[in-house]
Amino acid sequence: MPASALQGLAARIDAALPQTQCTRCGYPDCAAYAQAIAEDAAPINQCPPGGAAGIARLSALTGRPPLPLSAEHGLESQRTLAVIDEAWCIGCTLCIKACPTDAIFGANKRMHTVIAPHCTGCELCIPVCPVDCITLVPASGGATGWAAWSQEQATHALSRYTRRQKRLGASERATAPKAAMAAGLEVALAPSAAPASDSAAAPVDAKKAAIAAAMARARAQRAQS
Repeated sequence: MPASALQGLAARIDAALPQTQCTRCGYPDCAAYAQAIAEDAAPINQCPPGGAAGIARLSALTGRPPLPLSAEHGLESQRTLAVIDEAWCIGCTLCIKACPTDAIFGANKRMHTVIAPHCTGCELCIPVCPVDCITLVPASGGATGWAAWSQEQATHALSRYTRRQKRLGASERATAPKAAMAAGLEVALAPSAAPASDSAAAPVDAKKAAIAAAMARARAQRAQS
């Protein structure tokens, strides 16, 4: 298949996915999974949010026979919404960094909250929370798969994800030259016989210590309640 036709197929497949960016398909985002399907490198049954209806969409686009949803990648279920127990949130910002659609608002050492219209229920914030203060609540009644997820919501989620990727890319491009200059200056100023410095690890260690202390306080508060 010509490259242009392959890219066109990948784009159509991507448009048929619910754009939760949940990575449960085994790929970093919906577009990467779509590309793999177009290249015949992945089956069409690895998207739990799309469910059976999503598999039928992909079958129609690719001409491949429909398959049952891969249990290895998850089960078809209701669309969910992440909810943060703000009483236990320690403001670590790990969930903010994990959210693919910037659906969590907050700041370091400040309470976080989920902006419901932006949340895709991707579940990526759950494992990173050190105090288990995030839960998922049903948000689609009894509907599952594409019946629980409209095209408008998918378009909105993709827009949020694309905007976030551009922002992160711009941030990396802006900070890379400064980081390189700082590293070069540190090497230039360091005594030649001096042992390797641990200063770079200090901020990381300090953050880990702050999170550990916050977790200890949260556990103590829970024990008293």
